[in-house]
Formats: sequence, C-alpha cells, structure tokens
Amino acid sequence: MSSKPQPLSNVPPEFETAAQRTEQMLGFVPNSFLTMAKKPALANAVMPLLRYLWSDECSIERPLRPLISYMTSYGAGCRYCQAHSSHAARIHGVDAEKIENLWRYDTSELFDERERAVLAFAFASGQQPNAVEEQHFTAMRRYLSEEQIIDVAAIVAIFGLLNRWNDSMATALEDIPIETARSTLNASGWTPGKH
Repeated sequence: MSSKPQPLSNVPPEFETAAQRTEQMLGFVPNSFLTMAKKPALANAVMPLLRYLWSDECSIERPLRPLISYMTSYGAGCRYCQAHSSHAARIHGVDAEKIENLWRYDTSELFDERERAVLAFAFASGQQPNAVEEQHFTAMRRYLSEEQIIDVAAIVAIFGLLNRWNDSMATALEDIPIETARSTLNASGWTPGKH
C-alpha cells in the first residue's frame, strides 16, 4: 500500500520556497516531495542532492542530465522516475523524437558516441545487481573529464535513491508527467504500472 502525499497546503513552512521553485520549473510539485516533507529531517537531507542535480555546479550539460536520470530509472524499472525524467528532458529542450528513442540510444542515429557512453553507464548503474564494468569507464573517459564522470555517477546515485523511494512507496504519478510519458515513451512499453 502506498503512502499518500500530503496536500501542498500542509507542507512545512521551510519547504514552501522549494515547493514553489519546483512548481515553477516542472509545472507541479512532485508527490514524492509531498510525501518526504511529512518527515522534515528526511526532506532536509534529500533536498540538497536535488538542488545539486540542477545547479550550475554540476558539470554535465542540462539537457543530458534528464537523459541520464531516465536511463538509470529505465535500468531500475522505476516508471515514476521515467515519466518525470522524460518531462524534465522536454523542459530542457530535448527533442521529442530523441526522448521517444531513449530506450534504443545504443542504435539510434539521434545519439552521438559521447551520449551513448554516458547512457550505457547510466543504464548499467540502474540495474540490480549493478552491471557497470570497466568498459563503461573506458568509454566515458574518451569524452568526459574525471569531474564529469563523477557528476554522471552523482546523477545516477541521486536517481537510485529516487527510484527506490518511488517504487517502494508506489508514489502516485501526477497528470503532467503522465501526459509527457504517454506521448513520448509508449514505444518503449512504458505504462504507469503501480504509480
């Protein structure tokens, strides 16, 4: 049985600014945030990770970040995070056709070799047991600095936490990411599942 998110009006005052920023960026406040905010200490621990993900401190270009989070979530099987990542990709200017073909990044002409190396690492990272091998690092080192590889791993790790949280809690998907996922992820077999 899933935990129900609290109404936005019940979010503790210290999270109101974060909720407003999130709503401005995504067009909604994620139910995962509304559930975590029931435990302010938990939300306080997680929010800096999420802020880092979209900060200028992260050395990965913004349009690639949601593609990494999608492939991590695709590897983990988290439908909630796949929908959110496809929506974030659209917000950050990724072409709909590219989002539609994410699941076949390794063969689609829409992806270059740099993206393929990063997305292969993300997909392998999301699997259980973890399927990352030295070849993944070798491929990424052709195109990325050590700092960038660390940031790719950071995105993967942050979404690893979100994948586990949202799949375990069966977090209910919001209307906006459902619409995006239905319009861009159908070819990959995406459905809301338990979300």
